[in-house]
Amino acid sequence: MRSVVILGSTGSIGTQAVDVVSRNPGRFRVAGLAAGGSSVRRLVEQARALRPDVLAVSDPEAAGVVQAELPDTEVWDGPDAATRLAAYECDVVLNGITGAAGLEPTLAALAAGTSLALANKESLVIGGRLVTDAAAPGQIVAVDSEHSAFAQALRAGRAEEVRRLILTASGGPFRGRTRDQLRGITPDQAMAHPTWHMGRVITINSATLVNKGLELLEAGLLYGVDLNAIEVVVHPQSVVHSMVEFWDGSTIAQCSPPDMRLPIALALAWPERVPDAAAACDWTRAASWTFEPLDDGVFPAVALARRCGLAGGLAPAVYNAANEVCVEAFCAGQLEFAGIVDVVADVVDAHLARPAGGTLDVAAVLAADAWARAAATERIDQE
Repeated sequence: MRSVVILGSTGSIGTQAVDVVSRNPGRFRVAGLAAGGSSVRRLVEQARALRPDVLAVSDPEAAGVVQAELPDTEVWDGPDAATRLAAYECDVVLNGITGAAGLEPTLAALAAGTSLALANKESLVIGGRLVTDAAAPGQIVAVDSEHSAFAQALRAGRAEEVRRLILTASGGPFRGRTRDQLRGITPDQAMAHPTWHMGRVITINSATLVNKGLELLEAGLLYGVDLNAIEVVVHPQSVVHSMVEFWDGSTIAQCSPPDMRLPIALALAWPERVPDAAAACDWTRAASWTFEPLDDGVFPAVALARRCGLAGGLAPAVYNAANEVCVEAFCAGQLEFAGIVDVVADVVDAHLARPAGGTLDVAAVLAADAWARAAATERIDQE
């Protein structure tokens, strides 16, 4: 039986991870749960059902409410609570925290030598080699469905036989629109993803294709593939989660209905599979799967991410931080949908025009993150 710590347990990935664990009591045991504190009732219900050793709650006031509800459970509070829990003794840490806040918990889990089931792609993207150099071979297991697909398809051949990775994208709710047709988009429209049910930030990122840009950078870091050897293709049905093309012309695809419980279960049990983690494709019904090139003119976020990845250093951290600010501004009605990537591009340009920094460490990443947030805020205020 594997003991598991789930960071971000009340969010979209976290709740699905809790479901996977709950349906496999003979395979997994929850050692700890971490949450920000915005969904106290859900956290309390999870704790009562799973009986973890420790709960970590970032918001001290929410932590007090949780402790009152669960007087016999150890509760840690404060902004570093999730990072402390990430170092807790267990077999697997699932990092389902959203955004740059996941960096220090990721590094804590790696330092503890624990297997890291990584759903928080931002920590890998902004940390870059800081994260990959801290990881032992095979210590990081991807939770994103696309990167889980790569991990499975890569088993079909040797690393030197890989020609390129094919990263699939649904295209989001605005696939096929022109740039002019993106004007006046509302947050509710951007949240209406055609195939996936996710949290707010990742759903907006999927609509702008920023999420696919982050996944491009993640794939290059996880699998040691040159960014120019990763191609993004639009696949609206979200059944083919990604593909690997080998040098003999063979392409291996991983396919399943869109359901995050499958890659979550695989990441928790890696390299083993969990029986019936999710439903398989129904081959008794007719179905069509289509593929089309990404329109970089209307959705430039992927090309911008590739540029940041090739520039290296702190550029990916700037890309991510500026985007997080822009998403909040868009949801607050302070920025047009099409302006999200425009502002991110302006902030990236400003960063790349600055003198190159020194050592890549946590302090440098956090400083770049803070600079990018301030620069994005200033740029939005000019709108």
